[in-house]
Amino acid sequence: MFRRTFWFSTGVAAGVWATTKVNRKLKQLTPEHLAVTATNKALDAGHRLKDRAVGFALDVRDNMARREAELEDALGLNADPELPAPRRHAAIENRNKPKTYVIDSTTYSYNRNEDH
Repeated sequence: MFRRTFWFSTGVAAGVWATTKVNRKLKQLTPEHLAVTATNKALDAGHRLKDRAVGFALDVRDNMARREAELEDALGLNADPELPAPRRHAAIENRNKPKTYVIDSTTYSYNRNEDH
């Protein structure tokens, strides 16, 4: 009698375990779950790609700054150049200002380039 009860209980436990495993696998294969899984994997891959791209960009920026400093040192561009003395008068004066006329306290311009 004890043998039969033992094997019956073992069979029930194995059936429950197998049914649970099959139900879990079926839930994983539903379209909704597959979409969620694919979305999560795509987001993770996107974050990894973004992190790598940011790291690459920072490395490029650091190396670019270092190389730029090397070139400036090699060409002697780091020395402060002497600036010319400031001018006392404007180099170019606008002598061709459009003529304006005042008629009845209204200003009229004969400049044809104005927007009307």
